[in-house]
Amino acid sequence: MNILPNFTTGKLANGLQILIGEDHTLPVVSYQVHFAAGSRYERPGLTGISHLFEHMMFKGTKEVGPEEFSRIIQANGGTLNAFTTTDNTSYYENLPSAKLELAVRLEADRLQNLQITQQTLETEREVVRSERKLRAVNTPFGLLIEQLFALAYEKHPYRWPVIGWDYDLKNLTLEDCLEYYRLFYAPNNAVVVMVGDVSAEQAYRLVEKYYGSMPPQPRPRLVIPPENTQRGEKRAIFKKVAQVSAFFAGFHVPGINHPDLLALEMLCAVLAAGRSSRFFEKFEKPGQAVEVRAEVGSPPFFTMDPGLLQIYAIAAPGTCLATLETEIWREVENLKEQLIGDAELMKAKKQLRAALLRNMQTNFFKGLLAGLYQIKTGNFQQIYALLSAYAEITPADIQRVARKYLRAENRTVVTLVPVSQREHETLGELA
Repeated sequence: MNILPNFTTGKLANGLQILIGEDHTLPVVSYQVHFAAGSRYERPGLTGISHLFEHMMFKGTKEVGPEEFSRIIQANGGTLNAFTTTDNTSYYENLPSAKLELAVRLEADRLQNLQITQQTLETEREVVRSERKLRAVNTPFGLLIEQLFALAYEKHPYRWPVIGWDYDLKNLTLEDCLEYYRLFYAPNNAVVVMVGDVSAEQAYRLVEKYYGSMPPQPRPRLVIPPENTQRGEKRAIFKKVAQVSAFFAGFHVPGINHPDLLALEMLCAVLAAGRSSRFFEKFEKPGQAVEVRAEVGSPPFFTMDPGLLQIYAIAAPGTCLATLETEIWREVENLKEQLIGDAELMKAKKQLRAALLRNMQTNFFKGLLAGLYQIKTGNFQQIYALLSAYAEITPADIQRVARKYLRAENRTVVTLVPVSQREHETLGELA
């Protein structure tokens, strides 16, 4: 069973890749532009610049004023947004197919003619710094997760957060931004995706019309060092004013191209998906924990390079966190020692397949699947095998990946220790 369109592919002379999925059921289309521009491509001193540019891209061009992009799309019946991850920055408009050319023209305009000024940089820098404070510093677990990645990775850019370190954000220059825009916002660093009521002929014509004259740019010269194999558990304590105690753990696992990822996703579903999962039945239902989760991502949001499978727990009041953690690792060991039953595996398969099929109902998600697999792997064709790959996973596969990856030597743990306001203040300001 597959409900994905047969994507037609193309490439302009300047290197811009094009994917078109025709579906004329309704007069709507999803137009998407995905760039190989995420925190993976940054370096110390420039952390957060990819996410900053997501904001900058709405600040206007020679023809379109600041914030006018959004107003124009919405006035023509469309919705739009953008997001930045470790591996990509993506922009999209979902709108009536009669207005497709408008979206193509506007996206091409800001790819070539974005107005980048010192004033815009100063304004958006402070917006992002405030966002960082809201999302990381002022949330119960934001800084804990940052510490987990900073400790788990010694070399790879995944060690810093997508939003960047505050010190780097404060010190980004206009020259940094202009150079980043030139190198990363180039046609040969992007994939354009259209899904919906559009023909391949029309799509090619529009892309050639608005993007064809753009020159390619030299590909950024990047050296992304691979992580050494972790040879022993890493642990850290993070003290913060909090009402609960918690731990976040990460196990190194492969990137999006590796066949083990779907089995690891299913392992997480067995442990923590829903109210009949092992973690819920063992820890949440009896009241030992407020929440216990296992996460590794899902298609197409797996990381490009080796990432982390995270297991985290928030202890219920009165529960000893150390005891809770020990019992959680005992539950993980059970997966290594005993094959899961066919019924439990079938439940996890149904959960994952149903979630993927539900998402595949929309033009938007179909475009995300194709575009993100293309930008991360260079081969969007992998998406056609996802549903069948879930079906082929066996109890032995779950046991094998548990034994291979969920080892103490491969584990990094950061523990949140609640402290008083007075002790918090003696530790210094969080940033």
